[in-house]
Amino acid sequence: MTPEELADLAHLRRARDLIDREYARPLDVAALARAALMSSAHFSRRFRATYGETPYSYLMTRRIERAKALLRRGALSVTEVCTAVGCTSLGSFSTRFTQLVGETPTAYRARDHDALARVPGCIAKDLTRPSREPSKDPTEQDRRNARDAGSLALA
Repeated sequence: MTPEELADLAHLRRARDLIDREYARPLDVAALARAALMSSAHFSRRFRATYGETPYSYLMTRRIERAKALLRRGALSVTEVCTAVGCTSLGSFSTRFTQLVGETPTAYRARDHDALARVPGCIAKDLTRPSREPSKDPTEQDRRNARDAGSLALA
């Protein structure tokens, strides 16, 4: 890697870290590009080339990941979770959640999540990370993830 590419990577990481930290805040490509010290177009192209998804897609994945954690706790309604993670439209949030998770936020919230209760949080976070290719049966996928995590936790 050239020194220029390394500098670009550090700047992209700064923007990605901003998304990870401030996912609940209104963030747009222009603000993220400023954090990366790049133009919006260049930032979008470089972010996608480096991380395999657009900045908006990465932001929404982070929001859905956090929403899943809040819904598993069951203390908040779907609408409250939607606003807590920075989404302004319940319809758009529900649609994106369903695309990434494979079931509606309401169905996800109602499901039994006891299998993940004994899994350390850092592992549960990786196991429940939203995917662009959700499984056909989310319940079975969570069971498999929890079983795999259980064997990791015991190792």
